Amino acid sequence: MTIYDQIGGQPVIKTATTVFYGRVTGDDALTQWFGGVDISRLRAHQRAFLAAALDGPQLFTGLDLGEAHSAMAITDDAFTRVVAHLVTTLQDLGVADAILTEVELRLEILRAQIVTA
Repeated sequence: MTIYDQIGGQPVIKTATTVFYGRVTGDDALTQWFGGVDISRLRAHQRAFLAAALDGPQLFTGLDLGEAHSAMAITDDAFTRVVAHLVTTLQDLGVADAILTEVELRLEILRAQIVTA
């Protein structure tokens, strides 16, 4: 069974993405990256990305992660905060600790592609 299935599939991904962006956009340390961004569009994009990253449906058709984030000057702290918000969101939705650890590990692998500052 995939991580995607273990966390509850698309319904949990959809809920998690909505809650996650509420947290991220409410975090004063992250607002510089989300001001003026179409959050509805970003949520849809993130749902597809998370599904793919967690071995669910491969519907992600966005830019390469490095390319998509290259001009944003994302810091290590910002990356860490975003991952923490996602993990906390999934935890609040009842995802088991072992799965949360796997999600964190998968996201940590992406740090070098996203952090540019």
